[in-house]
Amino acid sequence: MTYGFIGCGNMGGAVAKAVCRATDPQNVVLANRTPAKAQALAAELGCRTADNAGAAGCDFVFLGVKPQMMPGVLADLVPVLDARRKNGDAFVLVTMAAGLSMDRILELAGGQGPIIRMMPNTPVALGAGMIQYCSAHVDADKMADWLRVMAPAGRLDEVPESLIDAASCVSGCGPAWAYQFIEALADGGVAAGLPRAKAQEYAAQMLLGSARMVLESGQHPGALKDAVCSPGGSTIQGVRLLEERAFRGAVTDAVLAAYDKTKEMGKG
Repeated sequence: MTYGFIGCGNMGGAVAKAVCRATDPQNVVLANRTPAKAQALAAELGCRTADNAGAAGCDFVFLGVKPQMMPGVLADLVPVLDARRKNGDAFVLVTMAAGLSMDRILELAGGQGPIIRMMPNTPVALGAGMIQYCSAHVDADKMADWLRVMAPAGRLDEVPESLIDAASCVSGCGPAWAYQFIEALADGGVAAGLPRAKAQEYAAQMLLGSARMVLESGQHPGALKDAVCSPGGSTIQGVRLLEERAFRGAVTDAVLAAYDKTKEMGKG
């Protein structure tokens, strides 16, 4: 199997790194609007490079371009994809574009065929990602191969396409907000007298460990929060202040704002 990536930005590059941990990097072909970016990543991973048409000749064609760029990119690839269909050359499109349905991608690509829609996040580059996916017309062998090469990326979860936009606004957008939280915690530590590097390390490790507690304990986050809050202690005072400042409401509204924007992008 060969794996072509059209678009090697933050997300496409992160997924390519994960795939290269599961297969010979020479099976991976990178293409990018700025060829130098694809060449630099290929040199790092040991992949091959090509133009978009070359990457579109692979068994799996990963579309790692922004939603607003997708119509133009796929319009240029329609002749290549049509020729493959006429020759009976099977391939699977794999889209990572927020807001664009599988039907819309197939419409832009000029025909029907197997397709996987995945919504990864940037931690896939470290093997700690969260990826939701759905598919249409993909046979069992091809799906098994895709799942195999994606396994090093992190945790995968199959969801109905009707839920994938909401899912991506939690785990796909969420890292940006988590980084904001880490930075804010570190700022607080610095204000309390900690050196910046130590405050950042403590905040990041705390978030990593807390996430593992949620995933591995099976307990509700509220119960885990309560376990940290001693009666009359310092933690509950911080919780009280965050509640006064509408911390949970602000986070919920951030997810909904991202969701509204995602649905808007899907109308293009």
